[in-house]
Amino acid sequence: MYRILYVDDEPALLEITKVFLEQDGEITVDTRTSAIPALSLLDSGEHDAIISDYQMPGMDGIAFLKKVRASGNKIPFILFTGKGREEVVIQALNEGADFYLQKGGDPVSQFAELSNKIRYAINSKRAEVTLREKTAELDRFFNSSPDLSVSLIPGVFSAG
Repeated sequence: MYRILYVDDEPALLEITKVFLEQDGEITVDTRTSAIPALSLLDSGEHDAIISDYQMPGMDGIAFLKKVRASGNKIPFILFTGKGREEVVIQALNEGADFYLQKGGDPVSQFAELSNKIRYAINSKRAEVTLREKTAELDRFFNSSPDLSVSLIPGVFSAG
């Protein structure tokens, strides 16, 4: 199950996107119409990813992304916007967005691509966390017994 926070100032688009993403039962979507109230939701740690529009009143998607990253939060972040300017794409990726996806075109294809990006970003982040945890576990194991690494490979190293 994936829990998404979707922030966009267009209520109709929030609803359409929510309906599409939730149709298979694997994704639940919480929506907000601006970034400022969305920031307070992130403290709960209940969301697996953020989807955000770029152009919103009060705080745009890049400023929202900067606030999220400045807090140390590494949650997957997808900028989903109608603004297709190259400088917006570059800035979003430089500030730590995982993906940039432009709105428009065929809705079925667009929402399928968004769904795929969400799953990929979340699964990649989960794999990264698991790898980091397992690496730390192995480091603790081998560091707790310095002679263990030498004795594991008989005939290659001499223990004494």
